[in-house]
Amino acid sequence: MAMRSPILVHVRVPVQILTKTGPKSNQNPSSLFGSVRLMSSHTKEQVIDRVLSVVKCFPKVDPSKVTPDVHKSDESWSRNEECLIQFVPFSGTRVSLDSLSLLNSNEKRRVIVGLSKIVKLQQCYLLKEFSMNFSPVLLVDIMKLLGTRETAFAFFKLSFRDDSDCTISSCCIAAHILAAGNLRLLAQDVISWVIGRIGPSKSRDLVEFMWRGHYVYETDFSVLDTLMRSFVKVEMVDEALDVVVMMRIVSVLPSQSAMSGLFKLLLRVGDYGSVWKLFRDMIRLGPRPCNYIFNTMIHGFCRKGYIRSGESLLHSMWKYGCQPDVYTYNIIINAYCNRGLTTYAPQWVRLMIQSGCKPSPATFSTLIHAFCREGNLVEARKVFDGILEFGISPNVVIYNTLMNGYVKMRDIGEANALFEKMQEQGISPDCVTFNILVAGEYKYGQEEDGDRLISELSLSALLPAHSLYDISVASLCWAGKLHDAMVFLQDLLEKGITPSIFAFNSIIAAYSRRGLQDKAFETYETMVKFGLTPSSATCSSLLMGLSRWRKLKEAKVLLYNMIDNGFPINSVAFTVLLDGYFRINDVSGAKRLWSKMKSMGKFPDVVAASAFIDGLAKAGLVEEAYEVFVKMSRKGLVLNNFAYNSLILGFCKTGNLDAALKLQKEMMHNGLLPDILTSNFVINGLCKHGSMELAFNAFLNMHQIGLSPDIVTYNTLISGYCKIFDHVSADEFVNNSSQKMKYAVMLLDDLLLAGVTPDTMTYNTMLKGVCSNMLNRAMIITAKLLKMAFVPNVVTTNLLLSQFCKQGMPEKTIIWGQKLEEESFEFDKISRDIIDRAYRNVEKNGGYLKRISEKALFLDFLMKMTYINLRRDRSYKNLCNDP
Repeated sequence: MAMRSPILVHVRVPVQILTKTGPKSNQNPSSLFGSVRLMSSHTKEQVIDRVLSVVKCFPKVDPSKVTPDVHKSDESWSRNEECLIQFVPFSGTRVSLDSLSLLNSNEKRRVIVGLSKIVKLQQCYLLKEFSMNFSPVLLVDIMKLLGTRETAFAFFKLSFRDDSDCTISSCCIAAHILAAGNLRLLAQDVISWVIGRIGPSKSRDLVEFMWRGHYVYETDFSVLDTLMRSFVKVEMVDEALDVVVMMRIVSVLPSQSAMSGLFKLLLRVGDYGSVWKLFRDMIRLGPRPCNYIFNTMIHGFCRKGYIRSGESLLHSMWKYGCQPDVYTYNIIINAYCNRGLTTYAPQWVRLMIQSGCKPSPATFSTLIHAFCREGNLVEARKVFDGILEFGISPNVVIYNTLMNGYVKMRDIGEANALFEKMQEQGISPDCVTFNILVAGEYKYGQEEDGDRLISELSLSALLPAHSLYDISVASLCWAGKLHDAMVFLQDLLEKGITPSIFAFNSIIAAYSRRGLQDKAFETYETMVKFGLTPSSATCSSLLMGLSRWRKLKEAKVLLYNMIDNGFPINSVAFTVLLDGYFRINDVSGAKRLWSKMKSMGKFPDVVAASAFIDGLAKAGLVEEAYEVFVKMSRKGLVLNNFAYNSLILGFCKTGNLDAALKLQKEMMHNGLLPDILTSNFVINGLCKHGSMELAFNAFLNMHQIGLSPDIVTYNTLISGYCKIFDHVSADEFVNNSSQKMKYAVMLLDDLLLAGVTPDTMTYNTMLKGVCSNMLNRAMIITAKLLKMAFVPNVVTTNLLLSQFCKQGMPEKTIIWGQKLEEESFEFDKISRDIIDRAYRNVEKNGGYLKRISEKALFLDFLMKMTYINLRRDRSYKNLCNDP
């Protein structure tokens, strides 16, 4: 209300409203660069080298005319900058330096090129006169000669020197002249920039300047519309509402598009009272709400979680002569999906069709994304396969959405098959396709397949020219060439080529993975400076870098600031923070964030839910994790193998084998085949509780479902049988010991036949059983162990040293301990405890025990073989390290 009085002072009889605004000059200049293709190559290094050579294909730019701010230094102004600022008033002053810093390198290049054209047109006198006097008339003349809206606005930002009354008045006159010349969009740019620089305190003066004598240049509608849009652009709500009031006073109807922008701002800041008052005024005083207004309001309410309010507005559209269109229905469908109420979305699709409105590709993309987020790939695929029935061909966004769903469920094979189908249909992949597939291969597939994919996509004839730059940057990031990627991006920017947000996101994510948060935020600032709006992936990558390096406090502040600023935050950002809290064992912090996520209307997807369940289970809160699992399942989420494995492992650790086995059956019933981790968890749990028969049956079941046991599987079973043998009673020893070790030896044979390479753990496990076994069988087993060419470790030596003590030969423990120390073998605390116990036993028994038996000779033989292998391994390492 602060500015209403200065406007009222100058209220006059309204004149005819200006309805013709003229053509918009907001188109980008024609591209000077043709499409650049990578040449044929199929190796990783060749692809990387060729990507770098893309830069060389760009046309050369005269260095004297380019000011690359990406290589800033503290030296005196360069000749390029001096050339640029000599045409603006007060050049060489601190003000000029500040103005220059507000332009990015692309804007500087545009201005330099534009000024050079003015010189060629022999209009130098304009530049010379303007450099001596900040004249609004000269400013406008120069801005018009610069050709494009972007270049003209960049020159204005360079020329704006201070917030004095004289400068503000001159800028208002310049805006009037621009509006009178049908350059109202440029006039709005000028006014919004000035308002943003001077702030709310001086906005009253600006309004008075704009209103005073405006009738010489433009109509009431034109000047008030410019003011309203400018205040909305800089998010000054009260001032924008004041302008609307003044429009009513002077009988000027606000435009539908300007009102839509104001509704967006009010809904974003949560001023719902003003929203409904503004809506009622439109109905009563005009302009009557149109579809665009209704869609804006419905979207705003749904985004805040008020779906019922959005539905009420949709149903009231007919009352005001409007009919819901495809955008209206898509907003409601998307709202239900985002809230985790996907089951209601198909009902709205049917209602949409019944009302005569044809679904769009975005409709199906929303449904597929929702089902994929819930892990329900079966339903997602049904929707995908049914798109053609509506006469719609799936586009790259739909393919990317489903491919991403398969990758998140770790089904790389289906993702690749879908990509092949996409290529067969002649649909061009983009940078999103590239990142989804390459990330999937590196995380869950084979790294060499990821390298191959980089090569194939870079060479693909289907690749559109505008995606080449983005994919080139992403390729370098995935290859670990971060410096080269940044140099490539900087060269593009200096040459006036602004890549899409995907290129920036690739570098931000790569820096975050490396823990280079400062570099990530510098790239983010560059992206914003070039006019790109952060996406949900941008926010998630920045949070990932902070949380991975345990800067959770800063990450939390960043998350809430992004939410307050209306950035597109999705469940991925919360998942990144959840994982960070669990990494530092802050379970209560993770729980608070989980509750905050739900209270903000961010329904967790299958990845977020799985991360929360896994964190609770690892923290020992298995029952609580299972409660979350049940709740999420009831809400329609189809949890993946990761969530099941977390719970199965948790139940096995707590001894609740029945619950673990029940979950394994439920997993298979839901169409999820247990993987090697699931089976190993179950077998380990059964072995720990002595249920060897059930463990062996689980081992056999692995073969039936197509799983190949790995070294962990065999080691677990072998260890289980050896432990069972260790714990048999004396009465059962004769009958059972041979049978138990027989199973262990049989598994060892099976391991070798299956082509699985035994490791040191295998050797140590069998060795433990050998030391307790009957001598005749022990010799046979030892022969098998020697063929394994094992590399002993401290566990091996501890096992044998402790066996000497157990068998009443502490003197052997001391002797072999001394020999190992002579070889500089690194003992651990357990080793020291065993040797100390041996010394105490010797002292207690009054000296060395002179006893030589078959058992003693056998243990001595095993220790000698271990000693020889340790020396051989040490000699080999010394040879390799010798220059």
